[in-house]
Amino acid sequence: STISMNSLKSSLLKLECHFTWTLLKQDVDLGHLEETVDDQIEFFTESNITSYNLLSYVCHLKGSNEEALSNLRKAEAAAQNNHPDEIDWRILVTWGNYAWIYYHMNRYEEAQTYINKVENSCKKLSNTAQWKIQLPEIYAEQGWALLKFGRKYYERAKDCFETALKNEPNNPRFNAGYAIVMYRLEDFSLRQCEEIIPSLELLKRAVELNPKSTFIMALLALKLQDVKQVDEGERYIEEAMQITPDLPYVQRYAAKFYRRKGEVDKALKILKKALAVTPKSAFLHHQLALCYKGKLYQLKDSTRYPPQKQVEEVIQLAIFHLKTAIAQKAKFFYAYMELANMYAQGKRYQEAEETFQKGFQINILFDDDKQEYYYHYGNFQRFHMKSESEAIRYYLEGLKIEKESYGRKACRNALKKLLEKRIQRGLEDATDFGTLGLIHNQSGEKHKAIECYEKAIALCPNNEEYLSALCELRLSI
Repeated sequence: STISMNSLKSSLLKLECHFTWTLLKQDVDLGHLEETVDDQIEFFTESNITSYNLLSYVCHLKGSNEEALSNLRKAEAAAQNNHPDEIDWRILVTWGNYAWIYYHMNRYEEAQTYINKVENSCKKLSNTAQWKIQLPEIYAEQGWALLKFGRKYYERAKDCFETALKNEPNNPRFNAGYAIVMYRLEDFSLRQCEEIIPSLELLKRAVELNPKSTFIMALLALKLQDVKQVDEGERYIEEAMQITPDLPYVQRYAAKFYRRKGEVDKALKILKKALAVTPKSAFLHHQLALCYKGKLYQLKDSTRYPPQKQVEEVIQLAIFHLKTAIAQKAKFFYAYMELANMYAQGKRYQEAEETFQKGFQINILFDDDKQEYYYHYGNFQRFHMKSESEAIRYYLEGLKIEKESYGRKACRNALKKLLEKRIQRGLEDATDFGTLGLIHNQSGEKHKAIECYEKAIALCPNNEEYLSALCELRLSI
């Protein structure tokens, strides 16, 4: 029998599954995503249906549909094992993925079979009042997938978990997903100096509903540490480490907790143990590098002339782990910035320059990432390349991006300090005063800004830009 392609395609588009959730290949590092989902399957058996569904989509994106099908079979098996007596609604997503993969393999009959399976299940449900219960599971499933595709998708993930929770406010899995996405969003909001919806209460609730989930316990501990409740945080970390001493997901957060607390050696010990279990984890390698960076600063702060051999050793270790992290996760922006700075510390300036450029070419950078880049690159130009004019140029680039963030604040402060120093040394020119005027104006210090622009105009009387800025400022006061 011939299946009309048009009706097939329109049925496929109605399915709720990874193929219809606009999860774009260019936004992730597929190899790294596959690696992390594989690890999750190994360590979080309770969420295997979700993981296999996602893995099948990743395999399809990588061009191996046979492997995609084999992961869907594993998702079905997991659904059977979970609740053989009742249907697990996440299976509808699995069937939707089947239909799409068969369609891409030009096996249209089989695609239609799976479309029918989904439709029949929905029909069965809709005769009863139960029609609504399938939705929350599917929204949550979408939420987990969006969460894995990175920061660009977090707002949508948040909406999905909120929708799922409307129907089942006490579902432990939905609460866990919601708390995780809010924890991450809060982190980015802080970076962008925005108002935040605190994730602390959501994490507490998620832990109450998931008393066995040491992963969420560890996130709660970090959040408590953020709000200066370190002792309570440490209690959660220790409890999580007792319940699952060998879970790399708990170890990596525990290590982060101790590193931020200043116990770098303890953090290193935990990270090395975790690395034995998941040797390819980009997260772990990045955290190890941050520990060695901490050690480097300890060495430099403790004595005026730190032993050169130790300094070089620590720099080497940090560089090794950062390179490994980037090899695992090609779009790891923060690892690039750390690596460039480490090369600079080791006076390997050519490699530092190349690493800065590579990091800046990543295709998924946000405004605050770019501002952070300009800040670090400006510092590199100033302190290592000894070029004040280049440093000023890059700090300014960071300021020009309108979005407020840590990076932008850092650029502003660095620029202000540098210009004030130049003026103290009597090296200033009109541009320096003009730029300082701009900074004061941005910080709302209008009288100081007027003073700077007046000095700039004294040195460069016909400059249109300074004249119009001064005119505007005088009118606004």
